[in-house]
Amino acid sequence: MMKPVFSSVAFPELTLTQLVKLAAPWGYLGVELRTYGHGSASSACDPALTDSEKVRRLFEKAGIAIASLATSIRFDEVVTPPVIGHVITDTERSVRAGKGMVTLAVAIECPLVRVFGFEIESNESINSGIRRIADRLFKVCDHADRTGVRVMIENGGTFSTAAQLSELIDAVDHPLLCAAYNAPVANAAGEKRADGINVLGDRLACLYLRDFAKGRPSALGEGTLDNRAAVRAAANAGFNGWVVYEYDRSWFPDAKPALPDAASVYESSARTLFGWINEFSTPASSHTPIKAQAPQRAGSR
Repeated sequence: MMKPVFSSVAFPELTLTQLVKLAAPWGYLGVELRTYGHGSASSACDPALTDSEKVRRLFEKAGIAIASLATSIRFDEVVTPPVIGHVITDTERSVRAGKGMVTLAVAIECPLVRVFGFEIESNESINSGIRRIADRLFKVCDHADRTGVRVMIENGGTFSTAAQLSELIDAVDHPLLCAAYNAPVANAAGEKRADGINVLGDRLACLYLRDFAKGRPSALGEGTLDNRAAVRAAANAGFNGWVVYEYDRSWFPDAKPALPDAASVYESSARTLFGWINEFSTPASSHTPIKAQAPQRAGSR
């Protein structure tokens, strides 16, 4: 059965201790921790700013799994000009950043690191761009070998649909590379949710959901995006991984004061998400419905 997760991206002002205390009653089975890398001051709950052992203890005590480490790392940097660019352009920067996040994920016992491929320039062939991005991604995946961590690439930019993302994954050809499917992004690119989920198949590790009302982020089910259809498509495909809900109010600074409180949004969205998952899980008699309540402490995850 799919496992509901919330993203810490909505709480840049909270420490990890405050975040866990606030989130424990909501009932999500996991959290995706947003990180901006070591030394960044963008988010107080960035796990890169806290001792790794403390991070593990906080979530273990709350009974909430660390489902994913979400980064903004992208591998599309180009070398310009073509001759001297190799001297003045650091083409390995994204590789080092990716390896660093894999190391952090190992330290906090997080199984997934989210990255992006992103944009191929119009003056570059698709094949050339894919090779360049794939070569860098492969190095990061190789760094994850025998660590228990997988690299998870999310659709976006040139790779907005599952079909486009699959082409990049095929080019990397590494067993530790999997997919994160952002259903709203793919749908905006013209891909039907069910088609995208079926294309990714067992490569799919996380399904991402978000909702908008009048162009602003909203609670799940209260906006205009048909997230219910995405959950139904995932259930029909037999997906049993993480379903991450993002309330990305931080990306709307001008509207932020008028946006609903993040805590209330995540609490109501948990009830909605658990309801959809239970509704579409089949056959109905073969499982015990999961509930939006604080999970029991577990000795392992």
